[in-house]
Amino acid sequence: MSSKKNRKRLNRSADNGSPSPSASPSPGGALAPSAGPGIAAAAGTLTVINFLEKVDDKVPKKFQNSLVQLGLSTMKSANTCIGRPVLLTSLHGKQEVYTAWPVSGFPGGKVGLSDIAQKNVGVRVGDTIRVQPLLGAVLQAEEMDVALSDKNVEINEEQLAGCLLRKLDGKIVLPGNFLYITFYGRPCKLQVLRVKGADGMILRRLQHDPDSGARGVASEQSSIEASTLDMSLQLSQLDLAEHHDPTSSSTPCKPVDGRMTDRAGDILPDVTQSPGGSSGLGLEEVTSLKCSFASAREGNEHLISEERLLESASMGAKRNTDTFYFISSTTRVNFTKMRTNSKEQDNQFKVTYDMIGGLKSQLIAIREIIELPLKQPEVFKSYGIPAPRGVLLYGPPGTGKTMIAKAVANEVGAYVSVINGPEIISKFYGETEAKLRQIFAEATLRHPSIIFIDELDALCPKREGSHNEMEKRIVASLLTLMDGIGSEGSEGRVLVLGATNRPQALDAALRRPGRFDKEIEIGVPNAQDRLDILQKLLLRVPHLLTEAELLQLANSAHGYVGADLKALCNEAGLYALQRVLKKQPTLPDSKVSGLVKITLSDFLQGMSAIRPSAMREVAIDVPNVSWSDIGGMENIKLKLKQAVEWPLKHPESFIRMGIQPPKGVLLYGPPGCSKTMIAKALANESGLNFLAIKGPELMNKYVGESERAVREVFRKARAVAPSVIFFDELDALAVQRGSSSDAGNVADRVLAQLLTEMDGIEQLKDVTILAATNRPDRIDKALMRPGRIDRIIYVPLPDAATRREIFNLQFHSMPISEDVDMDELVLQTDTYSGAEIIAVCREAALQALEEDIHASSIVRRHFSRALSTVTPRIPESLRRFYDDYQENSGLHTL
Repeated sequence: MSSKKNRKRLNRSADNGSPSPSASPSPGGALAPSAGPGIAAAAGTLTVINFLEKVDDKVPKKFQNSLVQLGLSTMKSANTCIGRPVLLTSLHGKQEVYTAWPVSGFPGGKVGLSDIAQKNVGVRVGDTIRVQPLLGAVLQAEEMDVALSDKNVEINEEQLAGCLLRKLDGKIVLPGNFLYITFYGRPCKLQVLRVKGADGMILRRLQHDPDSGARGVASEQSSIEASTLDMSLQLSQLDLAEHHDPTSSSTPCKPVDGRMTDRAGDILPDVTQSPGGSSGLGLEEVTSLKCSFASAREGNEHLISEERLLESASMGAKRNTDTFYFISSTTRVNFTKMRTNSKEQDNQFKVTYDMIGGLKSQLIAIREIIELPLKQPEVFKSYGIPAPRGVLLYGPPGTGKTMIAKAVANEVGAYVSVINGPEIISKFYGETEAKLRQIFAEATLRHPSIIFIDELDALCPKREGSHNEMEKRIVASLLTLMDGIGSEGSEGRVLVLGATNRPQALDAALRRPGRFDKEIEIGVPNAQDRLDILQKLLLRVPHLLTEAELLQLANSAHGYVGADLKALCNEAGLYALQRVLKKQPTLPDSKVSGLVKITLSDFLQGMSAIRPSAMREVAIDVPNVSWSDIGGMENIKLKLKQAVEWPLKHPESFIRMGIQPPKGVLLYGPPGCSKTMIAKALANESGLNFLAIKGPELMNKYVGESERAVREVFRKARAVAPSVIFFDELDALAVQRGSSSDAGNVADRVLAQLLTEMDGIEQLKDVTILAATNRPDRIDKALMRPGRIDRIIYVPLPDAATRREIFNLQFHSMPISEDVDMDELVLQTDTYSGAEIIAVCREAALQALEEDIHASSIVRRHFSRALSTVTPRIPESLRRFYDDYQENSGLHTL
């Protein structure tokens, strides 16, 4: 409905004796309901309910957020047409313009709002809201100022403006309104600050105080100010039924749509002389009062209380008879960057160098490389030294690469632009490269600056094996941009910081000097580094751990990275909380924090639940087998402790002697002589990370997969060092070269890979190889040399003392009768293996149960029957084979 028709209707009602709209304004600045047929301008206050989904499939879902649902009777009483704009005004003064849409069967007195509409207007289900049809003119917005938050400062404003105009074409906006759009997959929340119409009218959101810029988008009050008014607009504001005093036109106050406004949008209602003169004030006096009040407001805005602002805001900031403006394709959009709330910034967790533990040497190197060129570039320039353009941080996940980048950004005080590898990749041709160029251009303009690229391997993989042209273009674009750093006036004060846990997957051209000049490894922390990390993590955590207990915890947390230790502290805190609440379940929350203190037992309990990250995919349940569960073999136990436990517990002794600890230990001997059980006991007693590999499981029918599996095993072992790799049935994996009959020579390639990993160019540090076999003659001789397998231990059949100890261990858990003679059993089990002795004891128990299922003990005759049933299964020829092999090969028990 045009404004011309509205004026005709209002004038016609005035001629019929109806009061003029300006004579009886409603508190909200809208027309009061009248009995006249054309004055049903307001739908009154309606109750908010949720938007009814799928009531009309003809309306696309993307347009539903711009609709309000009304009943047919409500729209008829409000004189509202389908698809026409309506003004929503909440009790707090928030206003939005939406499109009225009828719904058949919709309850009367209700209005359906979507979740976004409820959030914008500031109402919830059950609240009341005023719904009024727009009766004023709706003109095109010539210009619009929009607030852009810090989170979106790197967005290309030209592209964002185009996207905004396309998606919100035709939307009626008011200052203070929020605009929600998705820009290349990134949600953007914008706020309208100022709207300039095609008629010259300006709707502006004024700042309430000097700190309102910090609140930025949070403030939602708006005010209206007139600049250059069009003559036709001034004429349209004249009331033909009134005879104004000509002196009123000389008032210095600015007319704003026929009303006076204050800073919060509080509208002073029009005061005109009624026909009976009951006002008591002439127009000149009223105008003078308005001017003095407005000038007082302008001079003392800071004295206005917040309560008065809220009270005045509840009256509404704009009437439905005013002029409104809509966005079109020709609207000019100006973006204003608003700084984030300083309180929010203070609440954010800032990472500093002091919070990073276990990376002292890396931090020193990073500060030398990064801070000096950014803070003092003239030093490099005076000596003609080019500043480094890039630093690559690589290492396993969870070691602190991203944390270092955050600390550098906070400490240096430079502008930081973060690129998460996959985030900027777009499906549209050339868009990803354009985003990269935009980020580098922004960093160049705002130097000193740091561009941090996380997960660099996802953005720049090797081009050789890639069949994706887009990946090749991205790599080429990044190479060009990094080469251009310093050539656009930035004087080298732009640095690229990359992080990856797969440096071998990066394109080789990216790792040359001039691009990523320095590469710093962020490795798995050792015991001293873990102690430093734990001290930093527990700095503000209430605990009862002593320095000795912290050192013990750091020494036992083999393979734990920083992220694992943080998770361990969280888990220990939960256990401490559960312990306190279990003792005092009714303890109030205010007293819980003072009683919860983490102890060493909480950490030890947490270590059973939190395992090293690198071990999760290969983690095994370490059996609860100790050295005491293995009878005899004291010499073998001692040699294993020398190879595995001594280097960790007494490293200074090896350094003093100038020797390296043994790298590999091979256990060979007849089947059933506890070789695998010894490995289980070693895994449990040493506390090291234990990787158990069965020989045949590494074999794969595809070429190269078996070798890759071997490399992966050693890579994981290095990542969680100190660790032990146990190869069971080594003869199936490391057969002599040339003896394999397969066409692809898979066994030979696997053996070559195994030899290279154990003693190649790359040193195998803090990783011990433990292998077991009962066919040592089939193992390749290159594997058996010192430097790979340093200790070769023959595990023979148990002697008399070992057999006695095995029987003792078994009899601890069995009801043995007094007539059983252990000495006699030891003599009768000569040439029995350990597994066969255990089988004899088990068979004797079954014989007792066979006689009487309720038997209470095992007697001598049961063992006699068991010995006749379980006979030695290792023939004399095999025992002779091991003796001959030991003599001929020269492999004695080392």
